[in-house]
Amino acid sequence: MNRKNIKIRIATISDASEILEIYAYYVMNTAITFEYDVPTEAEFKKRISNTLEKYPYLVAEMEGKIVGYAYAGPFKARAAYQWNVETSIYVHKDYKHMGIGKGLYEELEKILKAQNVLNMNACIAFPVQEDAYLTKDSVYFHERLGYSLVGEFHQSGYKFGRWYNMVWMEKSIGEHIENQPAVILFQHLHLNMQSSISVQL
Repeated sequence: MNRKNIKIRIATISDASEILEIYAYYVMNTAITFEYDVPTEAEFKKRISNTLEKYPYLVAEMEGKIVGYAYAGPFKARAAYQWNVETSIYVHKDYKHMGIGKGLYEELEKILKAQNVLNMNACIAFPVQEDAYLTKDSVYFHERLGYSLVGEFHQSGYKFGRWYNMVWMEKSIGEHIENQPAVILFQHLHLNMQSSISVQL
């Protein structure tokens, strides 16, 4: 299927059920997320709403169907960390290897730069040996997008009766200077970007 048929836009609360459908597969069948139970739709709406107050939450659509999503969240709560975010991305299991993930991250990065964010960080489940629940594909994906490995925690996640490692990867997207401009909340930036965020891949 042609990648040009994919559109990326800002998520809304009404997208929650479709986004949750994508996420539920990974909760129930993989160790990509260490969450054990599928959240309720009400909980997922709250997560989307809370994210959009400060950070971008994007969805990729193909012929009106949501096929992937990506968002940023706080790295740490203290003010000194405000220029860092933690990123997350999920692509529908039936729509992988079509450039959807790359497109989502590219748009996410553009918005984060406009917010004055400097560091994108990804927390990734990592297997000592690949198995039916977890491969190293996510690490390879982030490497292709310019992320580098900065740390590994051993046997830190337990799911499906086995232990998994966890790694942190980072990507610098801005210049670190003195008198660094404060990060702009997405809900404020959103007003200026609403018409320009929708893109065709």
